[in-house]
Amino acid sequence: MAWVYLVLASVFEIAGAIFLKNADGFTRLGPTVLTVASMTTSIVFLGFAMRTLSMGSAYAIWTGVGVVGVAFLGIQMFGESSSPVRLVSISLIVAGVVSLKLME
Repeated sequence: MAWVYLVLASVFEIAGAIFLKNADGFTRLGPTVLTVASMTTSIVFLGFAMRTLSMGSAYAIWTGVGVVGVAFLGIQMFGESSSPVRLVSISLIVAGVVSLKLME
């Protein structure tokens, strides 16, 4: 169940970052409220996951999945750079997350 919590924490972390971008510096109420709700939910699920998983692995996987998800959605939704160096860097993060999962 800890891995389900960690996946949910990561999904809400990614959603929170997207809402944060749309909050436009906290000048838009709707996206601001969704940012706070998503980030809070993410932390709650991360806490549940850490009951069982080691803190270092859970936190690293949570942030890694969040970084990869936000980077991918940034490319898709906001036209951010998809340069080869950026894609290789994202791939290295994925490799690290997979390695941590295999070692947990």
